[in-house]
Amino acid sequence: MSTINTLKLVIPLFILWGAIAVLIGYLWRKFIAERTIKTAEKRAKEIINEAENLALSKKKEIDIEAKETLYRLRNEFEKETRNKKKELQFQEKRLQQREMNLEKKAELIEKHSEEIEKTQEEINKKQEEIKQKELSLLSLIEEEKRKLETIAGIPREEAKNQLLKLMEEEAKKEAIKLQQKLEEEAKINSEKKAREILLGAMQRLAPEEASESVVSVVSLPNDEIKGRIIGREGRNIRAFESLTGVDLIVDDTPEAVTLSSFNLYRRELARVALERLISDGRIHPGKIEEVIEKVKQDLSEQMVEEGNNTVFEVGIENVHPELIKILGKLKYRTSFGQNVLIHSKESAFLAGMIASELKFDPKIAKRAALFHDIGKAVDQEVEGAHPEIGAEILQKYGEKEEVIEAALYHHKDINIAKPYTVITQVADAISATRPGARRDTLEKYLRRIEDLEKIASSFKGVDTAYAISAGREIRVIVKPEIITDEEAKNLAREIAKSIEENLEFIGQVKVVVIREKREIDFAK
Repeated sequence: MSTINTLKLVIPLFILWGAIAVLIGYLWRKFIAERTIKTAEKRAKEIINEAENLALSKKKEIDIEAKETLYRLRNEFEKETRNKKKELQFQEKRLQQREMNLEKKAELIEKHSEEIEKTQEEINKKQEEIKQKELSLLSLIEEEKRKLETIAGIPREEAKNQLLKLMEEEAKKEAIKLQQKLEEEAKINSEKKAREILLGAMQRLAPEEASESVVSVVSLPNDEIKGRIIGREGRNIRAFESLTGVDLIVDDTPEAVTLSSFNLYRRELARVALERLISDGRIHPGKIEEVIEKVKQDLSEQMVEEGNNTVFEVGIENVHPELIKILGKLKYRTSFGQNVLIHSKESAFLAGMIASELKFDPKIAKRAALFHDIGKAVDQEVEGAHPEIGAEILQKYGEKEEVIEAALYHHKDINIAKPYTVITQVADAISATRPGARRDTLEKYLRRIEDLEKIASSFKGVDTAYAISAGREIRVIVKPEIITDEEAKNLAREIAKSIEENLEFIGQVKVVVIREKREIDFAK
């Protein structure tokens, strides 16, 4: 009984506790839910604020980019507008100039038309006068015929035949006289016209006179540098003279040394190399050789540039690059004291003027005259006369037949049917014979020096040969792999003997054969 009562008491308590627990759980879940909702709402507000801030920042960036883009586009537009405006102004100026030219031409045409009309009126008037005179003469002739018939007592037809025969004979005599007169006038006029063409071309060109010079003076910063140029026991100056083929004269002249050589290229090479060595301050045989090699490369580039400038100045096109390079070499070549490149340009300008007067193509004439002495650029390196050498070079690089013939025959008498060759001959002669163009004394000296070097270079195994000391010494550099020391002695004797047999000279010529072998390697 007690157990049942206990159960009756406990069961309601369990039910009550369960209800309380359910109520507490419900209230707790409600609290958690409300808290979660508040947190979510707070987070949502934060996200919305962040989004609004980000959107505002992006808007500012977009506005800035848009403003920058607008500014850039505005500047580009303004720049393009200015360029277009300048172009339009230029075009407008050209049109105005063209309009002015057209107006001038129209005025000239109008003036010529008036002159033509006036001339035509005069011609018509003269024709009318001639007709009147013809009629008058016909009537006079008829009257004279009647008088002749009456006086002569012969029929009209017979008198007519006699008169015609007499007139025919007189006409023949007059025709012969007229022909002779016309031939004489044509000869005089042709000679006069030729003189006018040549004199006009010479006056329009008016080049400077040639100047003789075989020395170059190099300025020094001070006299102390002379000792470094000479070097210990003269080794620097010997190396310099041996590599350049130029006499380096160090005398008492204050702050200056002199370079002496007949060869323009060698003297220019020595001058530039010495100036660079002085500027660098390091002067010894190794440095001298290095600088000289660098200067050779620079001069080679300068020759190409000089050739391009010459071609542009003369006004010819489509020239082979190798031909331009060879043309540039003529800057360092002289003929009777006259620079060959300057002579070639003079000849080209003269040929163009003469061709224009004679109604030939001035471009072909200029081209032929410009290249007529091209063989002189390599005649010291190749056997043969410069006309033949030049013709071979021009043929090799695809020049026209007229240009090749001009180079080949500009020193020969050929058929007059070769007009551009004849024009080249005339232009060459004018440029060479104008007052002050050439100096015979210098050329004779240079020719002797060149012959001296040619004799030395003709022997087998010779690399280079330099004539120095005004031709009193010839330095011959041989190839060590071909010439031995013993053969070098024999070579010096043979060169000296050949010089004695083939050249005329005063005093003696010293022959120096140099054999040097170098072994070069690099540490890497």
